Amino acid sequence: MGLWAAQTFTAAFLAVLFLQSGLDKLFDYEGNEAWLKQHFSQSLLGGSVPLLLKTITVVELAAGSFSLLGAIWLFFGGGDRLAGIGAFFAALAILMLFTGQRLAKDYAGAAVLVPYFLLTLVGLYLF
Repeated sequence: MGLWAAQTFTAAFLAVLFLQSGLDKLFDYEGNEAWLKQHFSQSLLGGSVPLLLKTITVVELAAGSFSLLGAIWLFFGGGDRLAGIGAFFAALAILMLFTGQRLAKDYAGAAVLVPYFLLTLVGLYLF
């Protein structure tokens, strides 16, 4: 029961995290774009915000969707393949976000992502 519970709850956590974040970007695209343009105005990423915002939105929605399907599949006794794919996309999304924060010299913002990344690495190991 321990491994099953750890897998299921990890997948569910990643689903909530990335579906909320991805859907927020999707439904408030203009607000997110405006904030990010200002946030990255003094960095290498300043002129690439629209493309990068679309990219991170797709990756976050993939992470959240696969994690949700994986959590449901695990809950009902299925395998961990979908949850593993979700964790892979989650790690990719966090790495992208972390890179952006570091390039923007928002070191506190980058540091906040570390616990999420560690949980995602645990998820990758579990799946």
